[in-house]
Amino acid sequence: MAECSSQNCGETPDYKLVPHRGFNLISGIHSPEEVDKIQNWEIRDSDIFVITYPKSGTIWLQQILSLIEVKGDVTATNDQLTSERIPWIELIGSHKRFDSAPSPRIRVSHLQYKFMPLGLKNKKGKVIYVARNPKDVLVSYFHFHKYATMLETPKDFESFFENFLEGNVYGNCWFEHIKTWFSHKEEMNFLYITYEEMIKDLQSVVERISSFLGKSLTPQQVNDVVQHSTFKNMKNNPQANYKLVPCNLLNHQQGSFLRKGTIGDWKNYFTVAQNERLDKVYQQNMQDFPFSFIWDTSDLITS
Repeated sequence: MAECSSQNCGETPDYKLVPHRGFNLISGIHSPEEVDKIQNWEIRDSDIFVITYPKSGTIWLQQILSLIEVKGDVTATNDQLTSERIPWIELIGSHKRFDSAPSPRIRVSHLQYKFMPLGLKNKKGKVIYVARNPKDVLVSYFHFHKYATMLETPKDFESFFENFLEGNVYGNCWFEHIKTWFSHKEEMNFLYITYEEMIKDLQSVVERISSFLGKSLTPQQVNDVVQHSTFKNMKNNPQANYKLVPCNLLNHQQGSFLRKGTIGDWKNYFTVAQNERLDKVYQQNMQDFPFSFIWDTSDLITS
């Protein structure tokens, strides 16, 4: 896939959010009928699913898992886009590629738990759930909406703030997404990590993931995985940074998939009232769940 310019992009399809079983799919990107078939997929013990709410480190995990598979040899990943090596299960036509793919089949998804293959509940396959603090998710998602042609361009930050809290976005409610997955974690081979942990100590996270997957890497191989998974190196890697995704999906003139990769950017956008409001909603929704997030880079020192 060659990168498109604004001159040769042509007509952009009219994408819309389509509610399906209480979850917003995107017309032309997802098929409700195909999404419903996912729960009947035959799962192998070697299957790996990375689950995230949008803008929580999905392509970061795609890169890390690609490199773990080749023991850190980045040249072995140059023949294929990371997004093709580790594709999305909810995209139209993904079931055909899943059935015939060799093991290990590594996939990513933003879907809620209720849509996933039933075999995961029988401890078949493995699930890695990556969470990110919702304030930074909201800001990153706001910028992504201005860049992604398959998503509605927000009128302003305030209106997007409201849509996010109401779940009127792809991925729906952040709180529901993380809580439903976490409440079923005992049924699955499940690893929970956070975006902020990855920023704080990427090496230890890579080691945890490798151990969870039963992969034995030497210290040098771990270092190689880490080196080629840093934000700076990924931003400059066309196989990993989504720059080659067609412009009918992403308008590369308007931004980049990998924007900042930081913690605490929400402070540059939230008003005092918005921050207090999200804090209140967070406390109401998460009081029974043992989550702790790093909300600012200054917290990295003390956490």
